[in-house]
Amino acid sequence: MGDQAVHDIVLTFDDNFWGPAYATMRSLCLTSTDPTALRFHVFHTGLKSDNLAIIQSIADDYGAALHLTDLQQSDILGARIAAFPRIRMKRLNPIVYVRLFLSELLPAGTKRALYIDADTFVRNPIEKLFAIDMQGKVIAAVLQPDRMHCVAGRDLSARSSLSMAEPYYNAGVMLIDLERYAAVDFIAGLKGLPAAELEQFYYDQDILNYVLKGQFLELDPRWNMQNPEPAHEVFDPHILHYSSDSRPWWPWARVAFKQTYRHLMTNAHYYRYQREQYWRLLRRLLRLG
Repeated sequence: MGDQAVHDIVLTFDDNFWGPAYATMRSLCLTSTDPTALRFHVFHTGLKSDNLAIIQSIADDYGAALHLTDLQQSDILGARIAAFPRIRMKRLNPIVYVRLFLSELLPAGTKRALYIDADTFVRNPIEKLFAIDMQGKVIAAVLQPDRMHCVAGRDLSARSSLSMAEPYYNAGVMLIDLERYAAVDFIAGLKGLPAAELEQFYYDQDILNYVLKGQFLELDPRWNMQNPEPAHEVFDPHILHYSSDSRPWWPWARVAFKQTYRHLMTNAHYYRYQREQYWRLLRRLLRLG
């Protein structure tokens, strides 16, 4: 890559999300002004060999760099997770915690990194986001649309750690200043919270919003258009985030750019992935029955 700028991008997913992850990575390459300058860091919990080959094809097809870490074969997060106070939501799933340790997990000297969920579709050059002035903030992100419910939950009950009067950001698309991020001590930041309050925390999104209060730069919603419907297409969103149950691979879903998404994943991968999801849904229904 020579002396050109490198754009570091992080994804975390398991084998149930190989198809959307491929679509996200492909969309980043297709819309990039220079896909050879993209460097993907993929943290996964075991991928079948054929699915792994599909993810690896991104490097061959677009010239992007690809670094894969199988968290089932590595204990790089074990000691760090063990040091955290108990949190109810899937505490032992390492994927949940990768975002909190990016300054340690990414190559030394990495200045900025984009964390992006695997249920996204990037439609405009990601270089535009990397080029923004972060104004000294640690993270640049978009507000959570349903933040009142995320903060307060059932019956909008008050919580001591988070307030509905303050901004609350979605952690699915985050541009991170890693030099500032490295100085954050999340364990120290959580000390003093009652155990009952910690048990209500929603994955690492609550942790980020609590510990980094006042250190977020608010982005234009088009950088993380959540739960996008066809009517949102007119806004020319930069990143679509299919974060609800209405996923673009379900035929009954009403989502923005649904047909384009199918071709983004490619027809072959899309229909194979769709069949897998049908079987997964059927098995879940049979267990409930």
